[in-house]
Amino acid sequence: MAGIGIKLNKIFGKETVTTNLIGFGYSTMVTVAPMFVVIGNILLMSYFLRYDVTGYKGRNLFAATILYIFIFSLLAAAPYNAVISRYLSDVIYDETYDDILPCYYTGLAVTILTACLMGIPFSIWECVVGKVALYYVFTGFCGYIALVLVFYSMLYLSICKDYSKISIFFFCGMLAAFLLSFLFVKGFHFEVSYGMLLALTIGFALTAIMELATIRRYFHSNNNSYKKVLGYFKRYWKLIVINFCYTLGLYVHNFVFWHTELRMVVADSFVMAPVYDVATCIAMFTNISATVIFIARIEMHFHDRYKAYSEAVTGGRWMDVQNTKNRMFRQLSSELMNLVRLQFIISVVIFLLMLIFLPRFGFAGLVLQIYPSLAAGYFILFIMYSEIILLYYYNDLDGAVITSAVFCLVTFLVSIFATRLTPIWYGLGVIVGSLTGFVIAYLRLRWVEKHLDEHIFCRGTLFPTKLSKKPSTLVYDRRNPNVNGGVDEKMMS
Repeated sequence: MAGIGIKLNKIFGKETVTTNLIGFGYSTMVTVAPMFVVIGNILLMSYFLRYDVTGYKGRNLFAATILYIFIFSLLAAAPYNAVISRYLSDVIYDETYDDILPCYYTGLAVTILTACLMGIPFSIWECVVGKVALYYVFTGFCGYIALVLVFYSMLYLSICKDYSKISIFFFCGMLAAFLLSFLFVKGFHFEVSYGMLLALTIGFALTAIMELATIRRYFHSNNNSYKKVLGYFKRYWKLIVINFCYTLGLYVHNFVFWHTELRMVVADSFVMAPVYDVATCIAMFTNISATVIFIARIEMHFHDRYKAYSEAVTGGRWMDVQNTKNRMFRQLSSELMNLVRLQFIISVVIFLLMLIFLPRFGFAGLVLQIYPSLAAGYFILFIMYSEIILLYYYNDLDGAVITSAVFCLVTFLVSIFATRLTPIWYGLGVIVGSLTGFVIAYLRLRWVEKHLDEHIFCRGTLFPTKLSKKPSTLVYDRRNPNVNGGVDEKMMS
């Protein structure tokens, strides 16, 4: 992310209206554009292929398959990203680039194994119990694995600072999917929903192949040090817990409402709540700009203050260390407040636009009743995630674990309670869970500020430690004065 901040600093540095628009467009392109490309492609395929006039069963099966592909591919890939990112940062700092390919292959094996542990049992259930055709199940599973590969490889392109290529690869893959969908439906006369699913699967696979080819172009040699990578998974297991709890917290409230009267069961396998899921998607879009603002403001401005403090620690006076620390935390507080103000204004404007235009596109009734509370919850949620990223800066993994775990747990429990309320309060679980996580993360940041000197200067060791046999407790033997503590004095001299 620091690489994005450096690029944006150059763009915004000119301080003109044009460069501000360019900077906002660039930050949007490298953060949320891939998601909009995929969604836009599905909407275009649906429109031109007359998806709305196809069979009700086929439409529901396609919608459920795409929903599950996206949710569970994120749950499979996200937990390991932080550990891999930490390992790659250390490798790049040490300039041991031969360690990158072993990291890629090891992380890929772990991620694919996790994805298969979730996907294979479900696919068997879908085929045997749901009576879904084997070719349809296999295509959906391939699309799921392909998207896992896409999400996994995106991390390495981010480390290489090829942010724009991520969007380009998504665009090329979805363009190929769009063209192939016409070939499958119009040329080969496939059923519309299956033709779209097969085209999307091939598009995801092409995107993953282009990402892998770029990674291999950057890194050629492999020193086969796979155990070193596995050691990081053991050492930084807290990062896995943080990312898993945060990602699970994004969807755990959906899982709760999948078991209410809003639920819909497709093919005796897929369980979902279309009304609640649509409201959740719209609420996320309402606040997704917080990601862009976080990169454009917090990362861009805070990184310089953090760098100045690090330089003062390594080679400055005590007065310089204290001054840069105070400036760094003042900047942190200022940028968090600016993020809240800007995102609040944007969210209110988008919220009003949604209330005006959504009914014209058929989204009304229960969707609009659920939407306001979810929009408020996701507003707090994205601010909370910004605080988790800042905790990463100070290596406060304990604080980040507590924040993400409490956020996930509270969201789950309060969502269960919210199912008994009126629809306007269905998003209460997201609100309370995000607010609780926000408060905990804020208190941890204040704790870090008070104990930063201790964290920086008192974590080292003066003497090397090792595992060995415990020394004898004997200090002096009166009957054998030449032996001191079980060790000959000649050996000690």
